[in-house]
Amino acid sequence: MYEKNGEKYFIVDAHIALWDARAANQKNIHGKQFIDCFYDYHRNLSPEEVVWDYDTYTYYGGQRLLKDLFEDGYVDHAIFQPAILSDFYVNGFGQTEDALALTRANPGKLTYNHAWDPRHAEAGLEQLRKDAARMNLQGVKLYTAEWYGDSRGWKLDDPWSRRYLEECLELGIKNIHVHKGPTIRPLDRDSFDVADIDKVATDYTELNFIVEHVGLPRLEDFCWIATQEPNVYGGLAVAMPFIHTRPGYFAQIIGELLYWIGEDRILFSSDYALWTPKWLVEAFVDFQIPGELTEYAPITVAQKKKILGLNAAALYGLDVPEELRLPAGAGSREEAVAS
Repeated sequence: MYEKNGEKYFIVDAHIALWDARAANQKNIHGKQFIDCFYDYHRNLSPEEVVWDYDTYTYYGGQRLLKDLFEDGYVDHAIFQPAILSDFYVNGFGQTEDALALTRANPGKLTYNHAWDPRHAEAGLEQLRKDAARMNLQGVKLYTAEWYGDSRGWKLDDPWSRRYLEECLELGIKNIHVHKGPTIRPLDRDSFDVADIDKVATDYTELNFIVEHVGLPRLEDFCWIATQEPNVYGGLAVAMPFIHTRPGYFAQIIGELLYWIGEDRILFSSDYALWTPKWLVEAFVDFQIPGELTEYAPITVAQKKKILGLNAAALYGLDVPEELRLPAGAGSREEAVAS
């Protein structure tokens, strides 16, 4: 929980990872390119005092994660969104078994989402059924630009992907998180295009599609899709750190999201360990739309509470303490500014 000026915030970090990008786990040059790109994002968009050294960044481990999120970072609950990247890393980039074990050791604090790849065809479907049962999956994280043999990406509306989405419906996996954001070297930018979200959101209305990174740099495309599809949500991973380096740009991002899709479908994410949640939570609670951006309404405290945790809690059925809930109807843009 975070408290500021007498207001208490229930914090859900909706996008975290536990990874191993050490040289010993890199399968080829692409594994180094990937983590180097991550590190450039980290050091260029973080305040200087919270920048990690490179070696720690490549492998930080579960205990560091717990400290950064729950002891120092104000987080009440966090959700693993792993990227596997088997073509780049010997044992995978996301440490799935370690993350699952950490989740089981910390009930109530962590949720583990797994991943699937429709290019694994029937064998992958069977694995998804086993994973759903063993991991108690409520959500998955999809990486449409991941390489697999000669393939350098896939689309959500591909025939095999539709088979997997239908299986998710059967298994009760309702939250489909999809990386649709900036490219990461060496992955291809166009494989992260948001257009396929429009098709599957229309066809699978019982699923929630959480577009991670809100489609950046295709924010406008995302907003036009999401405003028409009520089961599409925006995850703020990658967008959040611009609150430090380019606050005007961040104001435009959050202003557009609030205008188009509203405060009920935006989710806070630190994208740990790209960034740590402590400074992001503090900065967002203090943030306000600059007065010169008159096309955007000021952000209310209630809207911030929804974005920082209550929206994700609703998607995942998390128990929010009574004193941290909002009264019905709170957060509308007509509400008086109280930040």
